[in-house]
Amino acid sequence: MKKCLIGIGLIGLVFGMTSSSVTSYPAVNNTAFQVGEQLRYRITYGFMDAGEAVLEVKSTTKKGADGRELLHLKGTGRTLGGFNAFYKVHDVYESYVDKKGVFPWYFVRRVDEGGYKLSQDYAFKQDKYKVDNGEGKEFKVPMAIQDMVSSFYYARTLDFKNMKVGEVVEFKCFMDNEIWPLKIKFVGNEVIHIRKGKFNCKKFVPVVQKGRYFESENDVNFWVTDDNNRIPILVRAKIPVGTIKMHLVEWEGLKHELNKVK
Repeated sequence: MKKCLIGIGLIGLVFGMTSSSVTSYPAVNNTAFQVGEQLRYRITYGFMDAGEAVLEVKSTTKKGADGRELLHLKGTGRTLGGFNAFYKVHDVYESYVDKKGVFPWYFVRRVDEGGYKLSQDYAFKQDKYKVDNGEGKEFKVPMAIQDMVSSFYYARTLDFKNMKVGEVVEFKCFMDNEIWPLKIKFVGNEVIHIRKGKFNCKKFVPVVQKGRYFESENDVNFWVTDDNNRIPILVRAKIPVGTIKMHLVEWEGLKHELNKVK
């Protein structure tokens, strides 16, 4: 009887240790995007089209820890026309994100801008609260930290319907071997007119940090469709030599119809 009780106790201890080591991952209610979505933006400087950016949601056979299913998010950017003559840009950003939690497991960055080149390959070990930067260094990070691409899509899963003017949303992003607090503030509702028509939008500004490139909240403004897609339809940024705009020109594979204002 004594040996039996000891055996039962050991079995209980083993199961207790096993259950306590199972990682609990956060989940989000993603009603905003799906596999097959493609967004094409035109980047303008003054009256000229300087470049374009394309964002895509794809399927993938890659897996995260514990065999978790992933989505492949890809963003590409390039200069157009005459801008290639003096400052050619071709950038590729890829993120493999958790299908249920919309947080990254792998991040790839390939930058080629006017001769400046940069390559980054990050492995997000979300189950171990670490990021491997692919150069022999690991960094301690909080669970479900975002990368440069996943941040865009994760923000679209947030519920903005009941936000009050002045309310700030914050989440963490790992970028260039550092943890950055990303904060966006809701400014109000506006109707925005772009080449493709008029759309009901919610306006946001980033809460900027002192000493960074953009010093004022008014230096960057962006408008997100006030619907279930929550697509950034226009971004406007002030730079020392003028203003740059990025506006949506094409879309396909949306999860919901993109409604225009008549």
